[in-house]
Amino acid sequence: MKMQDKTNIGIDAALELVQNAFVAGGLNEQSAQSVARALVMAEAEGQVGHGFSRVGDYIEQMKSGKINANAVPSVMSRSPSYLHVSADNGFAYPALEFAIDHAVQMAEATGCVAIAVSQSNHCGTLASHVEKLAMQGLIGIMVANTPAAIAPWGGNRPLYGTNPIAFAAPRTGQDPLVIDLSLSVVARGKVMNAKKTGQSIPEGWALDKDGQPTTDPNAALDGGTMVPIGEAKGTALALMVEILAASLTGANTSADMPSFFASSGPSANAGQFLIAIKPNDISDFTSRIEALLNDISETPGARLPGTRRIEVRKQARVEGLNVASQYIADIQAMLD
Repeated sequence: MKMQDKTNIGIDAALELVQNAFVAGGLNEQSAQSVARALVMAEAEGQVGHGFSRVGDYIEQMKSGKINANAVPSVMSRSPSYLHVSADNGFAYPALEFAIDHAVQMAEATGCVAIAVSQSNHCGTLASHVEKLAMQGLIGIMVANTPAAIAPWGGNRPLYGTNPIAFAAPRTGQDPLVIDLSLSVVARGKVMNAKKTGQSIPEGWALDKDGQPTTDPNAALDGGTMVPIGEAKGTALALMVEILAASLTGANTSADMPSFFASSGPSANAGQFLIAIKPNDISDFTSRIEALLNDISETPGARLPGTRRIEVRKQARVEGLNVASQYIADIQAMLD
């Protein structure tokens, strides 16, 4: 079976299949549901590097103990406007749901809350997490650090992760505005997906271990680095994320973090940092944001960030997901 072969599967069926695979691997049903929802919806939004391609890796890491299958998220410290959550070296998704549920209540009372998450793991697309805050009427900002893949500008040793940043703002009667970007030209998961499916990568995504441009995903992942967005500006942003997601939370720095793809080894202790803000009615936020976004939408040739993500997700809900057949076969084999 070739990785380019595709199988169509409905979202509900995909959720059930992936959830059952994690339960069979030893994860409790509630956490399995959380992880399955994150992976399937990433696939539905076109983010295949954070979708089905992760299932096998996750389950192997869980079985080896790299990811704690028995993790229980807990509050490490709390004040009226600050929350620090431990993911207990388990999957990030249940811990982030736990943190966001608390943050919504706290922001309602204080107007603004900062949330730190440590002892965490790969957290997929940040868009899904900040969108949950926006669906509750809050502005959401999130950063996360990942294993080292980007060198400081002018250097050749990777010290920063691709360290994504996301933002979401609520809208009246419409999907929230969601912005989600990796600080490399593309997320590293896309390079791993290309490796697994036997495809080359476009020039401009990555450099090999000698600092030369490469279209070989193996060369990019074996001692290579990802190309940052905006050159020196991108690496400066990656440093900012590193300070918020690692220095502030007590998580590993990107340079000390083990690979998200290795099936065994020490726990990642990745960090995530979120801010939830309740818009102030005095500023007339609702009408002001709509005026701004309408100006953008009405500009010829322009479109709002996140538009394609929403369109692809809506299409997937109607037409189902076209997933690499090998991924489906591998998951079904886990259940036999």
